[in-house]
Amino acid sequence: QGSSGTGGLRLCFEFLRRHHSPTVYVPAVTWSNHWNVLRDAGCDARPYTYLDGIKLDWPKLVADLEQAEEGAIILLHLCAHNPSGVDPSSEQWRELCALCQRKRFLPVFDSAYLGFASGDVDKDAAPFRLFCENGLQPWACISFSKNFGLYSERAGAVVASCASAREASAVRGHLGKLARALYSNPPAFG
Repeated sequence: QGSSGTGGLRLCFEFLRRHHSPTVYVPAVTWSNHWNVLRDAGCDARPYTYLDGIKLDWPKLVADLEQAEEGAIILLHLCAHNPSGVDPSSEQWRELCALCQRKRFLPVFDSAYLGFASGDVDKDAAPFRLFCENGLQPWACISFSKNFGLYSERAGAVVASCASAREASAVRGHLGKLARALYSNPPAFG
């Protein structure tokens, strides 16, 4: 459980900086607080092209990520990209999944608007499932503030895809220790 999406992002990146890589590639146009969260978590945040005006700049996005450091973390908006609302197509998600496999990226999905892009929570979550089904181990930081109308409750989660039950137990233990140091306990009703 994370303290909404923002707390989940901070917890996630604090963990990943310590146990995976400090390098995180972030859409150049993104929610402005991503940069603050990554800075305060001690990450090396590097931009990659996302938009050309009001449309996805797919060729430059791919070119930037092809040049990115192998094994780095890549921050992706699961759906309803903030602030543009512009998302990759299903085919582009498949290409991005293959690129992440080839470059050994660790994908982290920020999910603040699940259900808002298509009106269907299941459909909006498809990129996360696609990455899992193709052997990646993505993470997701989820806010329930908007889609459940729980703004003041700070309800959220950090989801870590792990290779085994043993790894999941270790990750959960480390995340718990970090959460205790960052914010002690989640809200009683969140």
